[in-house]
Amino acid sequence: MAEQFTNPDDEAIRGLLQRIRTIAVVGLSSKESRPSHGVARDLQRFGYRVIPVNPKERAVLGEPAVSDLADIDEKVDLVDVFRASEHVPAIIDECLELGMPAIWLQEGVVDEEAAARAERGGMTVVMDRCIFKEHRRLL
Repeated sequence: MAEQFTNPDDEAIRGLLQRIRTIAVVGLSSKESRPSHGVARDLQRFGYRVIPVNPKERAVLGEPAVSDLADIDEKVDLVDVFRASEHVPAIIDECLELGMPAIWLQEGVVDEEAAARAERGGMTVVMDRCIFKEHRRLL
């Protein structure tokens, strides 16, 4: 049987949130009604640099959008995913290929096998949690 994925403990998540500066938000929408938009706006308010990753957008929240993670030409500390769970394996593959250090799968975004693979590849992984709620709770 496959090893079950477990999220990092509160102390590790707090440390991650304190350490990161630049967050690539996969699936970030310019539609204000979308959860990705509100969360990314709040991440900016918390002082993080947000890079929108969405081929359907030109710019979101004052930042130019890129089509995929490979198009980012600066250091990314965390990849925050607002895509359906079925897209997670391909996103994890891209993160591992690019050497991304950490990935955050938002509430409802779950793929145990891909999360475990990312962890084995050296990434910090948080799954099925809201980064905004965790930031408010821990910092």
